[in-house]
Amino acid sequence: MSTQIALVEDNDVIRENYTEVFTEEGFDVVSFSNRYDAKKYFQTTLPDVAILDIGLNEERDAGFQLCSYLRHLSPTLLIIFLTSRDEEFDRISGLRVGADDYITKDIGLNYLIVRIEALFNRIEARTSSDDSENTATIPTQACSSLKFDSSLMVAFWKNELLDLTLTQYRIVKELAGNPGEIKDYSALMRSAKICVEPNTISAHIKTIRASIRSVDGSFNCIKTERGLGYRWVEV
Repeated sequence: MSTQIALVEDNDVIRENYTEVFTEEGFDVVSFSNRYDAKKYFQTTLPDVAILDIGLNEERDAGFQLCSYLRHLSPTLLIIFLTSRDEEFDRISGLRVGADDYITKDIGLNYLIVRIEALFNRIEARTSSDDSENTATIPTQACSSLKFDSSLMVAFWKNELLDLTLTQYRIVKELAGNPGEIKDYSALMRSAKICVEPNTISAHIKTIRASIRSVDGSFNCIKTERGLGYRWVEV
């Protein structure tokens, strides 16, 4: 059974071009030009990955709405924004509503395929045994306030559920599970089983911080080591 991509893009030429490329790569592709048709489809069928533009026709933030809706339906569905909007605010907003990756349309088609295939590795990871996911709680010496439920792949800070995507869950678990160690972008990509740009990892880190600070405004355990990566410290 082939992997299905749902593409939501209002530009007819771009939509047709990407559909052709994905189909040639062996994917089963369904495409939509607006939020309403896409949402109607998603109500009965979920793809393996959704690729969303942000602005759809006259709706400037339709893609954000679709992403939030999809993430509510499935915490593990792979969601990618493919958009011409390259502002940091948009990138962070996209990841906060649940996207796994944020790609601008100036990317080459071949590289886009690589990014998508790298994300699909997470599907295989979810179906294979992973000993690193079996421990529900980070050791006390790492962080007594942070706990993980590996069966559901969710995290808690001071017993409050955190609003994290699966990618963000894996990133924070890698950092907190290795307190004091600097984790560079490559290490965090490997732990999250993704292949993205470094600024996407940075945006995920900002979202993780914001999620924990919504529970605990004094949170400051993730330190930025400029030019190197990130470190988890107990404050």
